Amino acid sequence: MKEILQKIKRIEREEQRRERSPLYRYNKGKVHKKQMAFHKCLKRNRWVFGGNRSGKTECGAVETVWLSRGIHPFRANKPDTSCWVVSLSQQVQRDVAQQKILYYLDKNWIEEVVMISGAKSSPEYGIIDYIEVKNVFGGLSRIAFKSCEAGREKFQGASLDFVWFDEEPPKDIYEECKMRILDRRGHLFATMTPLKGLTWVHDEIYLNVHNSAEVWCEFMEWADNPYLPEDEVLAMTESMSDDMLESRRYGKFTSNGGLVYSEFGEANVIEPFDVPFDWQDTLSIDPGLNNPLSCHWYAQDFDGNVYVVAEHYEAKRDVVYHAAKIKEISRRLNWKTDKKGNIEALMDSAALQRTLNGVKSVAELFCEQGISVNASVDKSMYAGINRVKALLKSADGKTKLYVFNSCVNMIREFKGYFWGGGDSPVKRDDHAMDELRYYVSNLQANKAKPLKTWVQQDKEKLYRSLKRGVL
Repeated sequence: MKEILQKIKRIEREEQRRERSPLYRYNKGKVHKKQMAFHKCLKRNRWVFGGNRSGKTECGAVETVWLSRGIHPFRANKPDTSCWVVSLSQQVQRDVAQQKILYYLDKNWIEEVVMISGAKSSPEYGIIDYIEVKNVFGGLSRIAFKSCEAGREKFQGASLDFVWFDEEPPKDIYEECKMRILDRRGHLFATMTPLKGLTWVHDEIYLNVHNSAEVWCEFMEWADNPYLPEDEVLAMTESMSDDMLESRRYGKFTSNGGLVYSEFGEANVIEPFDVPFDWQDTLSIDPGLNNPLSCHWYAQDFDGNVYVVAEHYEAKRDVVYHAAKIKEISRRLNWKTDKKGNIEALMDSAALQRTLNGVKSVAELFCEQGISVNASVDKSMYAGINRVKALLKSADGKTKLYVFNSCVNMIREFKGYFWGGGDSPVKRDDHAMDELRYYVSNLQANKAKPLKTWVQQDKEKLYRSLKRGVL
C-alpha cells in the first residue's frame, strides 16, 4: 500500500509540474483563435503573415514541438520525425526560433543537444545545430536549425517530415526545402512579417497564382493576440506611420502605391449557394487570346446586392473554346438566355475591332457562338473604380458586393491589384478587375425588377439572412 501511495504522489507531482509548463498552458484559458486555426489546418503548405507580437512565432514553435514529440492534437503523429527550422541568420535563429522552441520543449524530453557554438549546458546562449527529442512512441525526433545565409547548397540531400520557416526565406531555399519533404510526403509552414514588399511570397503564396489546393494562409494582427495589453497596442499604434502599421501590426503586404481595393476582405467572400433565377443579371467578359480571358456571372438581388457567382478564366484559347466553356457553365447554372436562346454578356469595346484577317471582330465571333455581346460599356477607369469601392463598402459601412469563393482568380486579382503612377493601377493581372468594372459601371440604378409584395420581400430577406448565417 505504501508503494502505491508513493507512486500516486509521484504521478500527482508530475501532473502539477506539467500543468506549470508553457506547452501545457498554451491556448488554455485565453484562446488565440488564429493560432488554433493554423494548428487545425491539415494542408501541406501553411503560411501565417503576422505583425510583430501578433503570436505568429509562438504557433510555429509549438507546432514544431508537438510534431517532434508526437503529440500533435490535430495531425497524424509519427514515431519519430526529422525537421528543419529555417531562420534568416544564426543570430536570428538564436534570438527567435531557437529561444521559442527551448521555451516550449520540456528539458526532460531532450535526449541530446549538439551545438555549433556555445555550451550545450546553456544552449539558449549559443547556436544549436540540432536537438534530439524523445518521441512518445519510443523513438527520437530531430529538430535541426538552418540559416539562409549559408546558401542553397547547405539545404540539399536531407529527407524531412516538415520544415518551419521563421520569416521569409529566399525563393531558391524555399524550392530546395520543398524537395526535401517530397519522398516523405511531408509539409512545410512559415511565420513571417512581410517587410520586403511584393516578393515571390506575395504571388506564390498569398495570391496562390498556381491555385494549389495545398496552399493556405492567414493574417494575424495585434488585436488577434489576447495576451497583448490594449494600452500597449495603443502606444505602439501611435508611434508608427500608416505604412508601418500595415506590415508591423496587420502583417499586410505593401507597395509604394497601395492596394486599389483595400476595402476587399473576408466579408466579401462567401460560400456558393443556389441563386434565384430572377436574381440573374448578365455576364461580363474581358477577352484574351494569349492573355487570359476573364468571364464572370453576375447576379443582383432586390436590395441591390451584387453577387459574382461563377467564373471562366483561361489563357491561350480561341473564341470557339471559350464560348463552349461559357455555355457549359451557363447550363450548369441554369442561366437565363434571350429570346433567341443566346447568353448575354458585356464586353470591352475593343472587341468591336476587326481581327488581323480583317473579316470579323471578336464580338462578332462570340455572337456566332451564341454569346450576345454588348460592347457599349463604360470604360472610365477612375469613376469605375470608385463605383466598385462603393459596393465593397457602402456609406453605412456595409458591403454590397459578394464573390463566391469558387471564383479564385477574381479573388486573387483583388488581392494583387495595386496603384501605379498617378490615378491608374499597375497594368498587371487585371483581367477580372476590368470586366468587374465594366459590369458595375453599367449597372442601372433603377433596373426593372418585378414588383414584390411585402410578404415576398420579407421572404427574400429571410432567404438571404439564412444563407449568410450558414456561411
